Amino acid sequence: MSLVLDPAAQDLLFREARTANAFTDEPVSDEQIQAIYDLVKYAPTALNSQPLRVVLVRTPEARQRLVGTLAEGNKAKTAAAPLTAILAAAHDFHEKLDKTFPHAPGLKDRFAEEEARIQTGRFNGALQVGYFILGVRAAGLAAGPMGGFDADLLNKEFFGDGQASVLAVVNIGKPADNAWFDRNPRLDFDEVVTTV
Repeated sequence: MSLVLDPAAQDLLFREARTANAFTDEPVSDEQIQAIYDLVKYAPTALNSQPLRVVLVRTPEARQRLVGTLAEGNKAKTAAAPLTAILAAAHDFHEKLDKTFPHAPGLKDRFAEEEARIQTGRFNGALQVGYFILGVRAAGLAAGPMGGFDADLLNKEFFGDGQASVLAVVNIGKPADNAWFDRNPRLDFDEVVTTV
């Protein structure tokens, strides 16, 4: 094989990992989430912008508010998940560029125009969502990422200041028995890759 990553790690992160739809009631600790973040924060973003912001939904009140924003098919599994993370892109990520990209003073001024800043934040935040899911898997947990939600309502409920926009909702925990649907087919290399 041409990969240097151990085959067991390849299986854990990719081949055997799937979107979980049911979880045990075993809790997910703050220490586990801290370890996940401390791993995935090193993955690349443009200009090291790091726009991802994470809201961990733990209290019954917050979970009720979240479930009310979800599509019908996502409500029950989210209500029962041991932990749910709302992943969003910060609209003001440029305010941290002096810290995250210190060798380019004044770089944040390039992002004065809000629409371009939001677009850049959402693209790089989406990259970080993928890294986050891999981090959850690396911690031996299962992730159930979802896009079925009312974005306007979810943003209002959890990002009322308008400084972030939700990208994904991810249920996290140990997978329950029969947590997965059957794996769907994947496209082959020659269906995706073109060499020019």
